[in-house]
Amino acid sequence: MVKFNYERKLLVDYIKREVVPRLESGEVFFDVEQIDNCIGYTEKYFFELEDFQKFIISFVFLYFSENHRNVYRKILIMIARGNGKNGLLSAIGSYLTTPMHGISKYNISIVANSEDQAKTSFDEVHDTIESHEDLEELFGKPSKSEIKNKQTKSLFKFRTSNGNTKDGLRDGAVIFDEIHQYESNKDVKVHISGLGKRPNPREFYIGTDGYVRDGFIDQMKDMAIKVLKGEAKWNAMFPFICKLDKEAQVNDPKLWELSSPMFSLPMSEYAQGLYETVLEEYEDLELNPSGREEFMTKRMNLPVTDIERSVATYEELKATKKEFPELRNLPAVGGFDFASTRDFIAVGALFKIDGDYVFKSHSFVRKEFVDRIYSYSKPNENVNGKRRFAPIRQWEDEGLLTVLDEPSMDAQHVVDWFVRMRDEEGYEFQTICGDGYKMREYLQPKFEEAGFEVSWNGKFEEPLGYRVEVIRNFRAIDAQLSTVIEDSFANQKINFGDNDMMRWYTNNVLRHLKKDGNVEYIKKEDVRRKTDGFKAFEAAMFKADLLNEVDTTDFYDNLGWFLS
Repeated sequence: MVKFNYERKLLVDYIKREVVPRLESGEVFFDVEQIDNCIGYTEKYFFELEDFQKFIISFVFLYFSENHRNVYRKILIMIARGNGKNGLLSAIGSYLTTPMHGISKYNISIVANSEDQAKTSFDEVHDTIESHEDLEELFGKPSKSEIKNKQTKSLFKFRTSNGNTKDGLRDGAVIFDEIHQYESNKDVKVHISGLGKRPNPREFYIGTDGYVRDGFIDQMKDMAIKVLKGEAKWNAMFPFICKLDKEAQVNDPKLWELSSPMFSLPMSEYAQGLYETVLEEYEDLELNPSGREEFMTKRMNLPVTDIERSVATYEELKATKKEFPELRNLPAVGGFDFASTRDFIAVGALFKIDGDYVFKSHSFVRKEFVDRIYSYSKPNENVNGKRRFAPIRQWEDEGLLTVLDEPSMDAQHVVDWFVRMRDEEGYEFQTICGDGYKMREYLQPKFEEAGFEVSWNGKFEEPLGYRVEVIRNFRAIDAQLSTVIEDSFANQKINFGDNDMMRWYTNNVLRHLKKDGNVEYIKKEDVRRKTDGFKAFEAAMFKADLLNEVDTTDFYDNLGWFLS
């Protein structure tokens, strides 16, 4: 038995309520010849259709009896990735340009945000024509930009949604792909402005859900529900939406057909392969939980609603408290955060040992700031009956930070720390990384005076241990590093040692999912919740690939052999 999600259950009720009575009264009719021709055309030249795809095709050719006008101008198809949205519209769009459809100059435009995406369906039609001689007789030799049916003079072409004005087009139908990326209907309105100049205009909207909220796709979903519930004009849209109803259903693979109708039994060979792919991705989430948002959004068609959360859970942070291994004379990558000279500065050295990212850090804080914000100079543990927000004096006693009584903290403290770690602790710095903000004015002269080469393009002449690499756009590395950082926390592969200040820094970081699906790390609160240590850690992680992993097991095994 086929399992239906909430929207498809509504669709069944809608058809019984709105379509069946009109069929029985003769107000509307299915053009069976067109439906059979389109299905036959698709299965002969493109691929064998699933039942749900034949169902969708049927409603493309539902007409009013009085004037043979198509009932649905707008058709919305939202299903999970891999279920053949593009392929289906490639076939339908190609069919609509043929004599079987029977409308001359019925041009088809495929619209997407990028040219590569817009060409997906176009290239499929192009390649299909080239591989069938009888289609080449009908369409001629297709070009790289458009396909023209020789008998109907209909064009099949692709466009980008953010191109120049498209006013004056004479399309018969427009296919809007990847609609989750549209922030408004502005570009859509431009592309459909030419519809209506040919009979039976159609607008196809296809895609899987995305991260842009309160944008175009949410407007379409809202209209779909109104149509299905009878709260809008009954033929304002034909919506076919497949998705999970709630997040918990992802843990039962038998329910995945709610979002992927391909998985309804019996599964085709293609569907079986798709299912194995999705199952593998699901199982990977155990070790790579940062991929959950993408999996839920694209494979289950159900975007996660929690777009903001801590970068690591309480349990994950507890797991970072491990004993430091011996670090002397090991390869390291340095990281620093020097965004403000009036509150906190953080520095650190990153190692990779036994699969763990080991981060030894130190902070510099300005006395006036920590006096004012954290009551550093007051001797009591509690201030005004409340526990201190951050135990600065305790962390100072533990050697985790240095309190500086300076009007503005000198960049020399940063340079001196790395020199000390290199010369006294023997850390073999492959490079040192930090934000370019304030680099030229404050840090670069100090580093160069100490013999370091500062590079803004990642190219160096100086040997290892004397290199400082500037991260020109620090915000951009959040998305780049989020997967490895968050998966490392989840799999307990991060070692901050006996440094509660680093756990405090990290707990102050808010992981925010942007509209484009990329992650950014922001502060939970601007003044008291400092994140400098985490940003120094992130800066070092930017070049973690330079670290050759140290395996202490081999070392101790060899040591035992040597001593014997």
